[in-house]
Amino acid sequence: MMRNFRHHNAASLTEAARLLAESQGEAKAYAGGTDLLGTLKDDIHAHYPRTLINLSSIPGLRDIREDGKHLCVGANVTLAELERHPLVRSRYPLLAEAAQAVAAPQLRTMGTVAGNICQEPRCWYYRHPDSLFACTRKGGRFCNAQVGENRFHSIFGSARVGTRPCTAACPGGVRIPEYMELVRTGDLDAAATRLLEHNPLPAVTGRVCPHFCEGECNRGEFDSPVSVRAVERHLGDMVLADPARFLTPPAQENGRGVAVVGSGPAGLAAALYLRRAGYGVTVLEKEPQAGGMLRYGIPAYRLPPEVLDRQIAALEGMGVEIRTGVAVGESPSLAVLRAEYAAVFLGPGAWGQATLELPGAEKLESGLDLLISLKSGRMPAVGRRVLIIGGGNVAVDVAVAARRLGASEVTVVCLESREEMPARPDEVEQAQEEGIRLLDGWGPAAVLSDETGALRGLELRRCLAVFDADGRFAPTFDEATRVVQEADQVFLAIGQRVALGRLADGGLGTSGGRILAGEADGATTLAGVFAGGDAVSGPASVIEAMAAGRRAAAAIDRYLTDKAAASTAAAEEPAALQRFERAALELSGRAETQVLPPAERRLDAEDAPRGLTEEEVAAEAVRCLNCGCVAVTPSDLAPALLALEAEVVTTRRVIPGRSFFAAGAACSTVLAPDELVTEIRIPLPPAGAVGTYRKFRVRNAIDFPIVGVACQAQLREGKVKAATVALGAVAPVPLRAEVVEAYLASKVITEEVAREAGRLAAAECLPLEQNAYKVRVLEGMVTRTVLAIGRIVVGRGEE
Repeated sequence: MMRNFRHHNAASLTEAARLLAESQGEAKAYAGGTDLLGTLKDDIHAHYPRTLINLSSIPGLRDIREDGKHLCVGANVTLAELERHPLVRSRYPLLAEAAQAVAAPQLRTMGTVAGNICQEPRCWYYRHPDSLFACTRKGGRFCNAQVGENRFHSIFGSARVGTRPCTAACPGGVRIPEYMELVRTGDLDAAATRLLEHNPLPAVTGRVCPHFCEGECNRGEFDSPVSVRAVERHLGDMVLADPARFLTPPAQENGRGVAVVGSGPAGLAAALYLRRAGYGVTVLEKEPQAGGMLRYGIPAYRLPPEVLDRQIAALEGMGVEIRTGVAVGESPSLAVLRAEYAAVFLGPGAWGQATLELPGAEKLESGLDLLISLKSGRMPAVGRRVLIIGGGNVAVDVAVAARRLGASEVTVVCLESREEMPARPDEVEQAQEEGIRLLDGWGPAAVLSDETGALRGLELRRCLAVFDADGRFAPTFDEATRVVQEADQVFLAIGQRVALGRLADGGLGTSGGRILAGEADGATTLAGVFAGGDAVSGPASVIEAMAAGRRAAAAIDRYLTDKAAASTAAAEEPAALQRFERAALELSGRAETQVLPPAERRLDAEDAPRGLTEEEVAAEAVRCLNCGCVAVTPSDLAPALLALEAEVVTTRRVIPGRSFFAAGAACSTVLAPDELVTEIRIPLPPAGAVGTYRKFRVRNAIDFPIVGVACQAQLREGKVKAATVALGAVAPVPLRAEVVEAYLASKVITEEVAREAGRLAAAECLPLEQNAYKVRVLEGMVTRTVLAIGRIVVGRGEE
């Protein structure tokens, strides 16, 4: 049942476009066809339009004429008018046949040319009444048809629609499916190069990243997520094995210098991308060795120092200068750096330990200090019974370190439940394998001391909730439920604090002890000074810090060159068709990086010394579904326009037919929400041109095509001089069969030639589980279409 809506008869295209723009998505345009009305009746969208704008009332859009260069067809020409028009039937029979093939006669009297090429997807998941399925074309995260009912869907892969869930979940915006696709082709160098575009330290993140992407991987709904981190580690190790192939000095220096303060993940990322852009980069690090928290805060069993050493050496090989033992803010001051360098990036990290406001809290020790001591070469003594307060990865690292230093009882106490803990589940599980105990859902209530004043443990209270209704950190407790946990030593691992020291002098804006900087560009309150990482955001993951460094590097480049900010629109536009392996549609187990047994784990050696083999990486990449839409374009005119090399004229621009069709959210074209088609322009037919359209459907009177084939061929002396062949209903967009076009050139059309053309058209197909029959249909339809071209030539007496 349809809901109420307002109706407006537009007087002009200008008025219609203005109304669409002003509606902010609350209005829809139509010209008399049934496509929009069907979507409204079935209520297939979550949002219902408030206004319908009638375009059929606009004069001047129903002409069919030649202008000396083109056949011009107005947007509001009906399909019935198009198929019957004498000019079209005599000089453009391919177009007339395609129009006649659409639906039933009564629908062709209502449907328009523009409506046919702009109709919404016909997939039943998309069209299901009451918007039951939130598919990718409606803003959802998955194409149900890819692994579901797909008899009539694409046999040429899928189309990317928006940002895939894994990429959206990654703070660095790493385009995971793109490099996985390159791995599947066997081009690991290209895969690593693509990965480095958004992740400058894949050998590091391949070991320590929480990999939020895996939690959002659609494959996890069926068996298990793709092992992104393990594949990333392999590619990162490959880069560091031969860094000169991947991390090269810039082709051209720009003569400007940038100072990077801090050599943690944010600083190293900024340094790499600035160096790639041609800047002279100097990294200033206060510690004796470069690496920041990667060096001093992450245990060697998770991130071996030699991996970080190779990463830093690779940066130096690019020409990045790294100076250690330099405390910026003291000597030199920030003011001096601003005077000496064209720009400055601040990434000092967060090295201070957050504390508890409890009597006796001075007896509690810093877990971060324990980790720093270990990475500095010291082996601190620990108690027999050790408590760690915190639920993140640092808390788990401190617990494991204490256990391996000799503590006989190690307990992690955290506010969160086991499922809510920020720490990676696999790292918690590995800690428990080593005998570490977990007390989840408890918080410290009091620090306990013995009669001598020495620490004897903590009194804990049951935590009922960690966050309030608005998602803010506001723990609530059951004060009546308490336990005592005895301990000789208690470590805090409840987060770090930013300690800027004198770096904050000189006018640098701060808030709550952190540097004030724009999230998108890292710009601070001082001109030419940018910042990112933990010193801006507070403690975050390595990939989040690296992303901040990369964004700031791009902002510095814009600041120093007056470049406009790069548009993100390109990343969101529907891309070309993408492929996946048929094996991805079958259940399979994921490859895992193997961790040593507990008895073999040490403080100074990696717990997972062997990454995936190249064969395992290739197999894991095959599991990636390369998520996209497999609904096919339902338009009969679409392949005809491609074969005729048409242009689509809109209220804003002229779009080549091959660029017009694209699988987007709630649309099948590249049109903006307030952009309207005005006419179709088709080049005049060349001498000797013949054309035809063939369609396979289930019911002759109404159905959309199972396969549609449009062909225009120019013949000379009985041979094909040139041909354009376009396929419809076999992919999310109409396709030019270029391999068939190349094959037909200079050929005399025979049955053998036609059969080979059909075979070539089907050779690159990628059928889904239920639609392999479409491959044979396509092969047969291309064969029949080419033979039909030959018969037309014979009928004209040209052979």
